Amino acid sequence: MKSISAIISLTILICLNSNCVNSSSQKSPVITGTGGADSTLNRPVKAAPLITGADQISEYVSYLKGKKVGIVVNQTSIIGNTPIVDSLVALGINIVTIFGPEHGFRGTASNGDKVNDSVDPKTGIPAISLYGKLKKPTKEQMAALDIMLFDIQDVGARFYTYINTLGHVMEACAENDKEMMILDRPNPNGFLVDGPVLEDHLHSGIGMYAIPIAHGMTIAEFAQMINGEGWLPNKIKCKLRIVKVANYTHDTPYTLPVMPSPNLNTQQSVMLYPHICMFEGTIISQGRGTYMPFTVLGAPLLKGKYEFSFKPQSIKGMSEAPLHQNQECYGLDLRKYDMQQIKKSRKLHLDWLIELYKAYPEKERFFDMSQSKQMGNFDKLAGTENLKKQIIAGTSEEEIRKSWEPGLSDFKSVRKKYLLYP
Repeated sequence: MKSISAIISLTILICLNSNCVNSSSQKSPVITGTGGADSTLNRPVKAAPLITGADQISEYVSYLKGKKVGIVVNQTSIIGNTPIVDSLVALGINIVTIFGPEHGFRGTASNGDKVNDSVDPKTGIPAISLYGKLKKPTKEQMAALDIMLFDIQDVGARFYTYINTLGHVMEACAENDKEMMILDRPNPNGFLVDGPVLEDHLHSGIGMYAIPIAHGMTIAEFAQMINGEGWLPNKIKCKLRIVKVANYTHDTPYTLPVMPSPNLNTQQSVMLYPHICMFEGTIISQGRGTYMPFTVLGAPLLKGKYEFSFKPQSIKGMSEAPLHQNQECYGLDLRKYDMQQIKKSRKLHLDWLIELYKAYPEKERFFDMSQSKQMGNFDKLAGTENLKKQIIAGTSEEEIRKSWEPGLSDFKSVRKKYLLYP
């Protein structure tokens, strides 16, 4: 076992290499409880750079000492520039089991691919997939733990599956009377709360909760909403311990240091994702099969209507069989689109969907998912059956937005109860 001085030296080295802050003068409050923001411990925070929950080592390492720890992580789970599993093991934390979400523990699996269980070659710790046979840890797996640690970067969209993994793990913790510690991270789209609220009959793996397309919450805030709104089975509650992000607001710009999944490989794609992912339920390619996914839109039949083009190809680990593979797609290049425009409007960008539907020559095939296995269910992505009908009918954007009420305003009101940041 490492000596205390060695552990302290390693901690200091990690912080020096990563610019993380570990001084008591810039601590972020640790929050415990099972409800909403009423459990917040409000302490004044000095103006300073944003510090993720994971980077605040002194806030949680001592609490984990001597406990058998399960950890839900992927490639975004870092302390400074080092994977959190490697750092915590070096600090003497007893990690019993690693649990990985969609794309796997190391984040290398393509979208939708089932991920198998394995053993982490670096640490020898079993790595269990929660995107394969299991959606949540088993009773036996939970019995081997004292606490569950959750540290995954989210991007604030309903159809991004990490919030589903969060809910499943919270359920397992609640059922087995185990505490979950969340090391919170910023939502890069935290300023955006917009879209139709998911209709009950459209619940699926890309929409588990009655929330709009963009929810504008961090993982920890969303966990408090899951508890507070009784979304776990039989309204059971998970005991939470939260290490907040220091010096963060929902308007704080945040460039992700590690891309959260293979097809969100640039900051622009992360920012555009809530606006573009609905195109997965259309014949329009979102750039899967290129190295610029979720920043371009196009289809072969739009030739002559747009000058910009791209050609999707099979890319291992990103998209092995993309829509319109090896075909030239014509459409929109959004790689340089000014995201400040969306940040100012705080609205989903519907213009692109309306424009490309109008431009597409075979409109009866625009939403027809029977054409390709790579096309999803548009209604499940949108969370409502109305949007597709409205696009087809030529309904104005203003009228479409009106149809999202009062659900959207009601969500915004409920959301306020669970916010940890201004």
